[in-house]
Amino acid sequence: MTQSPERRGWLGVISVSLGSFVLVLSEFLPIGLLPNIASDLGIGIGTAGLLIVATAIAAAIGAPVITVVSSRIDRRYVLWSLMVLLIIADVVGAMAGSFALLLVARVLLGVTLGAFWAIGAGIAGRLVAAPQVIKATSIITAGVSVATVVSLPLGSLVANLASWRLAFVIGAGLAVVALVGQLILLPSIPSSSRVAFRTFGGLFRVQRARVGLIATAFVFLAQFTAYTFITPYLEDLVKVDTSTVTLALLVFGIAGIAGNFAFSVALSRNLVGTLLFGKILLAVAIVLLPLLAWTVPGVFVLLVVWGFVWGGMPLGMQTWMSTAAPGVAEGSLAMFVTTIQLAISGGSIVGAVTLGLGGYGATFTVSAVIAALGFVTLLVLGRSGSSRAASAPAAPVPVTTGAVAVPCP
Repeated sequence: MTQSPERRGWLGVISVSLGSFVLVLSEFLPIGLLPNIASDLGIGIGTAGLLIVATAIAAAIGAPVITVVSSRIDRRYVLWSLMVLLIIADVVGAMAGSFALLLVARVLLGVTLGAFWAIGAGIAGRLVAAPQVIKATSIITAGVSVATVVSLPLGSLVANLASWRLAFVIGAGLAVVALVGQLILLPSIPSSSRVAFRTFGGLFRVQRARVGLIATAFVFLAQFTAYTFITPYLEDLVKVDTSTVTLALLVFGIAGIAGNFAFSVALSRNLVGTLLFGKILLAVAIVLLPLLAWTVPGVFVLLVVWGFVWGGMPLGMQTWMSTAAPGVAEGSLAMFVTTIQLAISGGSIVGAVTLGLGGYGATFTVSAVIAALGFVTLLVLGRSGSSRAASAPAAPVPVTTGAVAVPCP
């Protein structure tokens, strides 16, 4: 029986969501196993931490490069290729007999991760009707939230029952499932525009794109300045045991899933207002955590608020960037991914420095201040950028539009 285009589009969205789940699971699963990896390969834990840095840097570079190189290719073929690359990365990781080879595997994963979020995360506008784009995008990004929740207990199970290599085997197996799903469910998605490297420079001349990138940098910098150290905060300042830490992070992740879908409704009604509300709530929740460390229930309430807001903020900023420059949504999202990866790395560094200088209070306060700066940026510049969204021309962005005209999400 022939499927309607609408039904085929939603099935395609689900298959891309499965890909996002597997990618983030492959990224997060080994992170909790760094001590096991370091011990098995005979390296220090600090050296093992380079696996995380390498993934982030590769994603920051891979997003714009793959977007440019593949801009004339049917997006379906690109997404299939990324799943194949993910399988290769996980297989190489599982078989790696040296740190150098494992580093190569994580670089491959980073390239895949960056390219997927530049191309796959914005694909909803090509699969469903315009009024349903934000909802469809929230389904794709839900894969991230679910993977974040699942990766913690699954990583713990792997550490207790088997070798760390099993994490990569699991990732490869699920990537095969995702690939098969996309082979079956994804319709043809012809390239609609040509993206060149000069496109990225042109984006900074479009106010809406410029504001979006600055606001994105602030929110991810704030998030990872604090979140990088959430586990030691719970252990050292709140003084809870390991099982309570696991429960707290699980609650954070579940709240994030709820926030992802709640924001999808709010964003479709008022994009700027929802983002402003999210940024200020993020700042308030983070700054109160050290002050309420004496009460475990209070900390859990703040973690629910934090997780809920964080579940929706990436979706909100992605929605902003996907409409920032008409005609070059993928170019906008590529720069969005690069900005995120650099902000994640920067946030971890800022958090480490402030933690050494002033403890958790200083770290969480600085994180809240950064989030507040993002709020101010969006408050001052965002509304004017939003009002120009419909008329923001693609002319400042040097790009050759393809023959197939498809509305931007």
